[in-house]
Amino acid sequence: METLPQMLATAARVHADRLAICDGEQSLSYPLLATEVRRAARALAAHGIQPGDRVALWGPNIAEWIVAALAVHEAGGVLVPISTRYKGAEAAWLIEKSRARLVLLVHGFLGADYVGMLRGAMAEPPPMVVLRGEPPPGTERWALFLTRSREVADQVIAARAAAVRPDDLCDLMFTSGTTGKPKGVMSTHGQTVQVFRVWAETVGLRAGDRYLVVAPFFHSFGYKAGWVAAFLTGATVYPQAVFDAGEVLARVARDRINVLPGPPTLYQSMLAHPALGRTDLSSLRLAVTGASVVPVELVHRMRDTLRLHTVLTAYGLTETTGVVTMCRQGDDPETIATTSGRAIAGVEVRVCDDAGAELPRGQAGEVRVRGYNVMRGYFEDAAETAAALHDGWLLTGDIGVMDERGNLRITDRKKDMFIVGGFNAYPAEIEAVLLGHPSVAQVAVVGAPDQRLGEVGVAFVVARAAVDAAELIEWSRARMANYKVPRRIEVVDALPVNASGKVLKYELRRMACGSRS
Repeated sequence: METLPQMLATAARVHADRLAICDGEQSLSYPLLATEVRRAARALAAHGIQPGDRVALWGPNIAEWIVAALAVHEAGGVLVPISTRYKGAEAAWLIEKSRARLVLLVHGFLGADYVGMLRGAMAEPPPMVVLRGEPPPGTERWALFLTRSREVADQVIAARAAAVRPDDLCDLMFTSGTTGKPKGVMSTHGQTVQVFRVWAETVGLRAGDRYLVVAPFFHSFGYKAGWVAAFLTGATVYPQAVFDAGEVLARVARDRINVLPGPPTLYQSMLAHPALGRTDLSSLRLAVTGASVVPVELVHRMRDTLRLHTVLTAYGLTETTGVVTMCRQGDDPETIATTSGRAIAGVEVRVCDDAGAELPRGQAGEVRVRGYNVMRGYFEDAAETAAALHDGWLLTGDIGVMDERGNLRITDRKKDMFIVGGFNAYPAEIEAVLLGHPSVAQVAVVGAPDQRLGEVGVAFVVARAAVDAAELIEWSRARMANYKVPRRIEVVDALPVNASGKVLKYELRRMACGSRS
């Protein structure tokens, strides 16, 4: 196994004549990327970042994100990615929990004032460096920050990079859960490299591929299945900061994109766009999707209309370094659309009953995973770690069925999570925010089917005073990432509960779908 610094050094040597990143007018060859990463790592060390220190990164898909992330790794630090959709309180919680010593961010992305949001949510936020945008007072511009590299010799960072071991942590990827508080998933360098080398080989990613990364870098899909997989194979990364179907179509034609993974909504939006028929998509070859239901007809249209030769689906969790199962090239459209494929090499997957006994094929039960991809645990959270890991097996909380060929189909979510356009939304976390509204006495949130996003949130509210649904939705938008905000508010006299007082979420799901039977 390798580390991420070793991955970069190998890529700079083996793919010296290839572009690593093409971000508008900013292009970096693999050797130049390695040089820029080393300079940024020296600046981090000059700032005082030591091996094991956490550094938060809050920004969209841009070249600087990749350089900064790899620099954190090369300096021996641990990366803490933050969703661009988060509000100040959400980001502040991650920064405080991880005890990040530095925040690297953008300013003004989609009009968001990340600096102002953090200052409003934290009494004493860590130092902030602005990767792009005009730095507000009290922050530092990235270009100026990089001049600190002169204070640290190259040999110092070379020694740090060489000292990084495969079992060292490379990042804390925060994921929410049934408690409503995000948990920091501890992943290592060796896990990340090994999993995404297998991923790249399975999907057929090649040296020289032009990879448009639409999935956000703060998510495993954009970070690890994105630019890490690309650098492991010698592909070129084309970051896409904001998804726009028309812009994606234009970039595919203009940049001759070969590889375009994303959630089903990405392809549905492209297929529905009026520019589709006059766009040259002949360069497209490979798509990987998942994270929500994939209609069989969509797989056919991705192949026939978008001209994608290879379309694959997969299943994974942050706790499994992003990957558990994958379809394989040659699988038929029915298998690709209705299952998430088979376990990746070296990983075991079982469908079990509540006692942990493996169930016969075709029976539904909890999905459990064991292998090199399973997290080391949740950061400084022994209780949650003990609940999730049993004898080396990860209890995913997902309900699935495995067929005779080993293909896994996810049928339900034991933890009530729902997926909005590829992003995990956790009812407990959303409910905790909504309960902060003075007119809300009780609330329960469930996911309901949505044609475009797969699922959206529906909140059932018991009011203590008059509640205006539109006002409550707008109130929510100011306090949580947009994908978490309920699309619908239903005011009810009481929540359905069982004899012990537990809210019957399955009843609410039926109500959310329009069936009260």
